[in-house]
Amino acid sequence: MRVSTLNVNGIRAATRRGLTAWLERSNPDVVALQEMRCSLADLPLEWLGDRHLAYQSGTIPGRNGVAVLTRRPVASVRSWEPRVALATSAGLTEVEQPVGALARELRHFAGHGRYVEVDLADQPLTVASVYVPKGGSPFDETEPAYEAKMAFLEGFVRQVTRARREAKARGREYLLMGDINIAHTADDLANPKGNVKNPGFLPEERAWMDGFVSSRSLVDVVRRLHPGVAGPWSWWSWRGQAFTNDKGWRIDYHLASPGLAKLALEAGTERDASYEARISDHAPVTVVYDPAVIG
Repeated sequence: MRVSTLNVNGIRAATRRGLTAWLERSNPDVVALQEMRCSLADLPLEWLGDRHLAYQSGTIPGRNGVAVLTRRPVASVRSWEPRVALATSAGLTEVEQPVGALARELRHFAGHGRYVEVDLADQPLTVASVYVPKGGSPFDETEPAYEAKMAFLEGFVRQVTRARREAKARGREYLLMGDINIAHTADDLANPKGNVKNPGFLPEERAWMDGFVSSRSLVDVVRRLHPGVAGPWSWWSWRGQAFTNDKGWRIDYHLASPGLAKLALEAGTERDASYEARISDHAPVTVVYDPAVIG
């Protein structure tokens, strides 16, 4: 089972830049998408082909938006607000779904389009797509983004723990994918020394990742298969020569329940062939799992 995550940096722009060609070439079974940045009214549908999309757009125009793309209709869908869109190339419908208990720190973010999860119909697996806030500098007292991100992270730990345990109670493995906006260790960005005071590599963010990822809760699948090496990067700035010189960050993750992590056969980043060919400032992070033994 081939599974990918990709921050598209705007679904309409990504489709113009070659998202459909990548889907045909890579042929993933499941894709978690972030930063769709598109209202339901403007959502393009032709690129879906015969696939199915569960989409949480949020309520902030032109911002955020997360989705899960699958080959078959999903068995169920959940998010942090009641309405979720289900789409195919033939059309789109909105469905009402119950919202369970939400961590206090996340209530501010409930309508921001940052989390959606689905139960697959053909595997005992719950797949979630998340877009964590980028954050800001703790050294700028006029900048609220740092405190907002840290509040999000505090509540997110409890929320994901609940989601993972509920999936297990339903007899399902749990896979959280998306743009976490944190490079966990010095192996996860090209220039660690130059970024120790920058959002995404702050000591407190990295400490949070230390507690969030473990062999007993959520396993960083790519790092498990590529231990002790730099990269593989998943994001490069549009600016300067970052992409050309391969000066990137690894901030997009597959975080799997331990049982699922053991089934990962191969993992890596599908880096675009050139700057001009880039779909997004992120590249797809893809893992192949053995479907024969899931569950």
